[in-house]
Amino acid sequence: MNFFKFPIRVFYITMEFWRRNLYNLWIAQFLAMAGMSMVIPFLPYYIRDLGVTDPNELEKWSGLVFSGPFVLSFILTPVWGMLGDKYGKKPMVMRAVVGLAISQLLIGLSQNVFQLFVFRMVQGGISGFIASSLALVSSNTPREHSGYAIGVLQSSISSGNVIGPMLGGFLADLTSHRTVFFITSGLCVVSSVLVYFFVREQVVKSEKKPYNVFQNYKYVFSNAQLRLAMISITLVQISISVSQPIFALFIEGFKTETQYLSTLAGSIFGVMGVFTVISSPWWGKRNDSGKYKRNLFLAITGASIAYMLHVVISNPYQLFPIRAFLGFCIGGIIPVFYSYINKNISMDRKGGVMGIASSSTLFGNLLGPLLCTALVMNIANKYIFLTAGLMMLINGLVVLRNIKDIPNKADVIESIDSDIKLSTEQIVMNEKRQREKFLNDKVLNDNK
Repeated sequence: MNFFKFPIRVFYITMEFWRRNLYNLWIAQFLAMAGMSMVIPFLPYYIRDLGVTDPNELEKWSGLVFSGPFVLSFILTPVWGMLGDKYGKKPMVMRAVVGLAISQLLIGLSQNVFQLFVFRMVQGGISGFIASSLALVSSNTPREHSGYAIGVLQSSISSGNVIGPMLGGFLADLTSHRTVFFITSGLCVVSSVLVYFFVREQVVKSEKKPYNVFQNYKYVFSNAQLRLAMISITLVQISISVSQPIFALFIEGFKTETQYLSTLAGSIFGVMGVFTVISSPWWGKRNDSGKYKRNLFLAITGASIAYMLHVVISNPYQLFPIRAFLGFCIGGIIPVFYSYINKNISMDRKGGVMGIASSSTLFGNLLGPLLCTALVMNIANKYIFLTAGLMMLINGLVVLRNIKDIPNKADVIESIDSDIKLSTEQIVMNEKRQREKFLNDKVLNDNK
């Protein structure tokens, strides 16, 4: 048994520092995201369990409970990012995932819908796991690998969102809606243990005083490329989320003769997530060459075409290849924008600016369903997909005209507005010393 264990341990120990962090964070984020997405399918049923039975009241409270976390997350995510620049990214990751564990426990203990709403707001206020993980990976990965790393990390979110709803529905039927929140809390605790013991942060010291939230916002909006990227992220997320509230109704409108309509809708919806998981690392590697303009335009235009094709199909089964292609393209948009932003900012702004980028995504998630509500009163469901496609197409043309490619300077990560420079050589040397120390300690322990 030791014959097999030793090579595996050596392989892990000798793995580059940034790869170990990336893979450990991938597992931790996957567990947390799978847990969080487990509760989404039946949240209205849980509200009904808490005593809200009137259909109009149920719809109102469902909207409030769904949107509650996004409001505070949008406001506070840049603040947590700024604190990460000041006190370290790993403490912010730990704070976020422990916050998720506590909030899910409290939600499971809710005795009425008002308590549920308050605890969902608490979840939005103290979490921010995705943004803090993104900041940690961005600041601890060599520049020439950052696109790949961000793509891989983003795939953990899609993976969790594919697995979570199916597992959550099964567990809710097997036990109860309340129990699933406790299970989610437990998954977040496991995630926090993984981060605490297996994720290490390589801190780059700066003589400069950390920037505050307002300075980070001023920096972003005074830089044309960063400003364009943030606006594009919001528009892309609006385009993605605008059709989500009516997707099941869109499938139902085909009058398909099947008793498993929910399963069909879930499968069609889920195929997009599967292909997003597959494509995100592929797009990330492509963008490490610095050709952002071309790749973003291809991905956004492809997503635009996929959304427009929703209008012309004659049965729901035709959606499987369309949604697969859509997922493949979506995997090359948001992670690529994150990578582009990461390579346009200095090391001492990573947490703050990446927090603003994540906040832009949350803002899009807020506006999309609101736009859907306004549109659905005036147009047929299928034309909402056409609207999403047109928004994507306009966004792609703006990107093609205005986004500038970044030269691939693999030998140095340099600040655009500061004198901080972290050479890849230094990172490699630090990793080499760490690997040698691990191996020497291993030999000494074995001799004992």
